[in-house]
Order: sequence, then structure tokens, then C-alpha cells
Amino acid sequence: MAILSEYSYSATDKGPFRSENQDALICRPDIGVYAVADGAGGHTGGKLASTTVMDAIARLPAGIPVDQRLAAIRHAVGDAHKRLRKFADENGEGAVTTVVVLLLAGDYFVALWVGDSRIYMLRKGELIQLTHDHTLVQQMIDAGTLSPDEGKNHPQANIITRAAGGMEDDFQLDKRTGTVLPGDRFLLCSDGLMKTMDDDEIAFILEQDGDVAEALLATALRRRARDNVSVVTVVRP
Repeated sequence: MAILSEYSYSATDKGPFRSENQDALICRPDIGVYAVADGAGGHTGGKLASTTVMDAIARLPAGIPVDQRLAAIRHAVGDAHKRLRKFADENGEGAVTTVVVLLLAGDYFVALWVGDSRIYMLRKGELIQLTHDHTLVQQMIDAGTLSPDEGKNHPQANIITRAAGGMEDDFQLDKRTGTVLPGDRFLLCSDGLMKTMDDDEIAFILEQDGDVAEALLATALRRRARDNVSVVTVVRP
């Protein structure tokens, strides 16, 4: 079921082919923070990774000043990364996760990410991808050795190059900032959604009234999504 919070909807499902939902999400309209994580790892590692990061964001205090929120998010995710690395070292089992975080503060947004979950903004009918995938396929596309169309069904499309809990010595979240206009709509999602829908379909549903998170999830499930699917949508009135 989708969960309604102030100016936002969220929905998640394990999908028809997975035995466990290793995605996790959180909506914190009280501090303007929304996030999605898509875990990967061993039998317990993926779920542990995604929930560890979301729990860290959940613990951010409600009264945190606006000018301290970005640093607090970075610290929370960075601390979760360290704990996941410690788990992997002690148990010999990887526990990694993608992370996307949207921070809305007044007339500005900040998008933070690692991995291949995504944040989109729908503005006046145009769907804009705010994040840039940390994947082997995206590296090949950036280098010009692979076209975006070829990358969609590439056999190595599931290989991510950066993640929370990963082996990077200098872990950091990428960042993109911008202004927010009235009517802007934001979408945070795991890759289970993008694998079943193209940008035009996502934009069409995202601009509808009502619970568009549930509508996006339902479409992915009807198309027999082969992965977990998680969606958070945020509307600026």
C-alpha cells in the first residue's frame, strides 16, 4: 500500500519474482527529506544495507535547522556506510546499497546519490533525470563506447560501481542542486521501476492527480517487474 504523507506518496513491493524486498524508503516531510535505497548482497546483506541507511536518516532530529540538514544527511549516510563495512569485515558477507536522497528547503532542492537508483524532476511536462548512474554501463556510455539504447539491455547493466557499504576508500555522495518552482514534481525510485517503464510513461503517470506512487508501482507490477520496486513522489504545490 502507498503511504500518504505531506505532499508526498510512497509505495514499495518485492515484485512477483523476488522472495524478499531488499528496498527501503523513508519520507520525512517534517525536515523536507525523502530517500530510497536498493540493497544488494548475500542472504541478509541487501536488506540490512538498505534499512541501515534508512534508519540513519530516520534518526535525524525533527528540529534540525535548515542550514544543518545537508551536513547531517551526509554524516548519517556516511556513518551507515562505515557500519556496513564493519559488518562485511566481521561476517565475510557483503552488505551494500544504492541511496538517493532528496532535500527540499524553501525554494531549493538538493539531490544526493550513490549507485543506480534515481531522482527525476517533472517540470512543465518535461522529465529531467537529476542523478547520474554509478554503473559500469553508464561509464561505457560516458566514454562513447556504448549508446544509451544499447545500455538498456546490456548483460552488465546490473553492475554498480559505487554503493554505500562498498569498498571505496573515499566514500561520498554525489550532489546536484537547483531551484524549486510551484508545480514541480519529484520522483525517487529503485531500478526495478526503470526496467519496466520508459521516460514518457513515467512522466505521463507522474503528472496525474492522486496517488501517483501507487499508480507507478501498479504499472511495474502488471508488467511483471523482475526486481523489487520502490517509489517516492513529492509535489511542490
